[in-house]
Amino acid sequence: MTAMTTERNTIRRLGDTRVEPLAAAIKVWAGSLVMRNAAGFVTKGATATGGIGIGRAEATADNSGGTAGAMTVEYRRGVYGFANAAGADLIAQADIGTLCYIVDDQTVAKTDGSATRSPVGIIDGVEGFTVWVLLDEAVTRGAL
Repeated sequence: MTAMTTERNTIRRLGDTRVEPLAAAIKVWAGSLVMRNAAGFVTKGATATGGIGIGRAEATADNSGGTAGAMTVEYRRGVYGFANAAGADLIAQADIGTLCYIVDDQTVAKTDGSATRSPVGIIDGVEGFTVWVLLDEAVTRGAL
């Protein structure tokens, strides 16, 4: 394209919700942590490398029998409470402001599990066994 020579009504995207293609053979539950896999598709949170946390699923999406991209899933960015891992991976008050990592679709951990886990987001708070996580792909990528 060439440079503009007149005004343009540039489209924009509002809000924190997104609808994107779902990975193959995956079922995502409403309220679960979702991540982008290495191929760029949305999938449920799981211990895996090459992914990144992107949000919380707004509705259940079942692509169990489908190919990648055959279905979409709606997710929302923001701050959400997930289960805290245990032992050496337990997230504490002192960890606020640092990255945490995906264990599964409802659990986060302090470490990358010896390079087996993908980053999920920034720890925003800790209340008992709940870890509040800021889920925003751009922010998380910037913190890497």
